Amino acid sequence: MIKEIQIRLNLHEESKKEVLKSKIAYNLGIDRTEITAIKILRKSIDSRNKNIKFNYKIAVYIGESIPERSKYTFEYKDVSKAKEIHIIGFGPAGMYAALRCLELGFKPIVLERGKKVQERRRDLKLIYQEHFVDEDSNYCFGEGGAGTYSDGKLYTRSLKRGDVRKIFENLVYHGATEQILIDAHPHIGTNKLPKVVQNIRETILKFGGEIHFESRVTDFEIKNNKIIAIQLKDGLEMQVNSVILATGHSARDIYELLNKKKIALEAKSFAMGVRVEHPQQIINDIQYHCIVDKNNLLPAASYSLVQQVSGRGVYSFCMCPGGFIVPAATANSEVVVNGMSPSKRNNKFANSGIVVEINAEQDLIKYEQYGALKGLEFQKDLEKLAWQAGGRTQKAPAQRLTDFVEGTLSSNLNETSYQPGLNSAPLHSLLPKAIGGRLRKGLKVFGQKMNGFYTNQANVIGVESRTSSPVKIPRNENLEHPEVEGLFPCGEGGGYAGGIVSAAMDGERCAERACGFKSI
Repeated sequence: MIKEIQIRLNLHEESKKEVLKSKIAYNLGIDRTEITAIKILRKSIDSRNKNIKFNYKIAVYIGESIPERSKYTFEYKDVSKAKEIHIIGFGPAGMYAALRCLELGFKPIVLERGKKVQERRRDLKLIYQEHFVDEDSNYCFGEGGAGTYSDGKLYTRSLKRGDVRKIFENLVYHGATEQILIDAHPHIGTNKLPKVVQNIRETILKFGGEIHFESRVTDFEIKNNKIIAIQLKDGLEMQVNSVILATGHSARDIYELLNKKKIALEAKSFAMGVRVEHPQQIINDIQYHCIVDKNNLLPAASYSLVQQVSGRGVYSFCMCPGGFIVPAATANSEVVVNGMSPSKRNNKFANSGIVVEINAEQDLIKYEQYGALKGLEFQKDLEKLAWQAGGRTQKAPAQRLTDFVEGTLSSNLNETSYQPGLNSAPLHSLLPKAIGGRLRKGLKVFGQKMNGFYTNQANVIGVESRTSSPVKIPRNENLEHPEVEGLFPCGEGGGYAGGIVSAAMDGERCAERACGFKSI
């Protein structure tokens, strides 16, 4: 017999397995000896008051054991001689499109502009040590895309777009911890993701797929409104049947190429702002009302904040507890910051993007001359401004949080996790008023919502500009571009996803359509 039950434990009870078993038995009205196994299905923390609770959803096995295998199985076929599907980009959307092709019996040919995980690390070091950005190998481009060196947050609201559980189970199948199947807000960690990505690559190759690294696509050949070939930077041309375009939100050259070829694009609303970095202990004290104990029963605390300011949302984005800030630029004349956390979230800083909604129709009037690329050009200008304010290196412009809000240049800055370093700059006046003014008001309100958040011990670091794509590549009901047969815009780069899980699900859907399956 199997029964599901909800249990709440106090902080002092959480580490005591016998207490959990006793509470289960009491709730079910049975003797604890009748319980043969317990499986935790979901776990979350309720820290809304000083009496912190752990919420559990548990499957209780009475007289039987836990099944050894998941109900999810991944049956990949040998596709070495099968019909080809070309996939441009090897981030979450591209990876899961390729895996779905294997399941459906089609051969994925993946073209990735960047390098393998191991080789990519050397290029990341160059950003820190020499402030040099390789435009094809950086935090955004390379095996696994931007997701490889990210926090690996797996929270998504896209529950109707596909089977979220399947994506999670597949990550576990490829080496992620089973804890992601349990936690209310699961994450893998930047130190664990590279191995998972490598395992996915090995699966694709094992079953006959192809992955070509350092293979940047530079042109599309279109005849009679159908894509028939793609060209690479080395001059190689590949004939194609169907192409899944999963290049991510930072592949600006792809947007520019499509625009040049007069293939329809649309300007899309997005968000831009800064990274705010606090000592993690401050966030813990605010959220838990106590000091996190040495036994690590409480994880590094996070937060989620939102406020309407002058008709636009100001909100926290990609909050990284126990994490660090990294340089996410894709060219040498720009500064972009992003955040991530290791699996244990044990770094001494907490950081989050604090961003402002940019309405593509109302907020970019000065950029109308760029048409569908107006948001892209706005991004570029802000990133170049940050580069100049940072000293024309990968140092990032920064202020203490209180100085930013009060409009004062910081005479010195707090310690930071951002390894290229910070340069004191008047971000409050450098950012466009539509962003800077709203951020200053929003941060003041956040200090009222979280007593202690508004402090001179925090840094404001710019700019956080790559939250999502400012361009949408349209597609029809078959997920094809309405003007180009055989071209399937996909994932974050197409404007159809906002994170690892939603991108992965969109990759699967695009693969199904590219392979000729209307619905699976």
